[in-house]
Amino acid sequence: MHLIGTEPVDLGRRAGRLIGTSLAIHEVQDLVERIKDGGASVLITGESGTGKELVAREIHERGARREGPFVAINCAAIPEPLLESELFGHVRGAFTDARCDRAGLFVAAAGGTLLLDEIGDMPVPLQGKLLRVLEERAVRPIGGSREVSVDVRIIAATNRDPEQAVENGRLREDLYYRLNVIHIDVPPLRARGGDVAYLARHFLGGIARNTGARVTGFSPEATEKLLAYDWPGNVRELRNCVERAVALADGAVVGVNDLPLRVRDYQSSHVLVAADDPSELVTLEEIERRYITRVVETCGKNKSLAARVLGISRKTLYRRLESFRLRVVAKGTGERHDDGASPSSHFRTTALKVVPA
Repeated sequence: MHLIGTEPVDLGRRAGRLIGTSLAIHEVQDLVERIKDGGASVLITGESGTGKELVAREIHERGARREGPFVAINCAAIPEPLLESELFGHVRGAFTDARCDRAGLFVAAAGGTLLLDEIGDMPVPLQGKLLRVLEERAVRPIGGSREVSVDVRIIAATNRDPEQAVENGRLREDLYYRLNVIHIDVPPLRARGGDVAYLARHFLGGIARNTGARVTGFSPEATEKLLAYDWPGNVRELRNCVERAVALADGAVVGVNDLPLRVRDYQSSHVLVAADDPSELVTLEEIERRYITRVVETCGKNKSLAARVLGISRKTLYRRLESFRLRVVAKGTGERHDDGASPSSHFRTTALKVVPA
């Protein structure tokens, strides 16, 4: 394995800020290119730290609305009364401290793009008002009597499974379908293979320039550790790791000891059939059942991610789960499967076990 340096990333292998050569990120790049000039609503899903806002900005900056404003709001970070005012605006005297008229973010984003981040955490009562705005393409400020037409492209993002949020009553079904005209699922870093190396090189170059550090690359051993790690915090965690390594590096090359302990000591695991007694062996169907269950549980019941890890479509995953009569639960909940067995009981035989790589 070669040392990763700070030479520029091949522009032929990236679309704007979406760096990488993996099939997973290429699919995102291609979809961004296909939809960038349209006006259809977009729903971006993915784990925290995968770069959902980055994808939204790419759609805006590469599209027909790039000359207009890009406005983003985190729907989970603002209390409901303030969030309504932020989105739709208010008129003077509409509520305490409303001392003057104020245009909301829909008006501020006119001619451009409005990103509704963490849409799955928006209060349900406010979701109905948002739905009306999306359908009418007009907003009425709080306390106002007139509607204001708005021309804005809506992009929503969430780190939750939107279909599960609908089932749990956290997300209105009609709003979900209104937002989910085009769906982009941003892959986790662990599903992007060698993209870790490209991103690490990109971050190292930028951090070194900004801080004046004379670090030029990663040692082969450090590179191997970066590629082997699971990156639960995704791209955000990788950048944090590289920034720390640059700060700690004594020479021109980041070594293993400059990496966080969790990265240095990480050991992946894989499944092996480890029984010698034929009576302890199980059928392929049973192995498939256990493995699918484990993957879905490990993915936090995110079926889109589980399907990608398994290499099958989401519909195929649903069919498999239905055929196995599985009701998948999160780790450690103590809930039971439909067949009456506890989750841990599906992994008790010696025919299938998890061992360090």
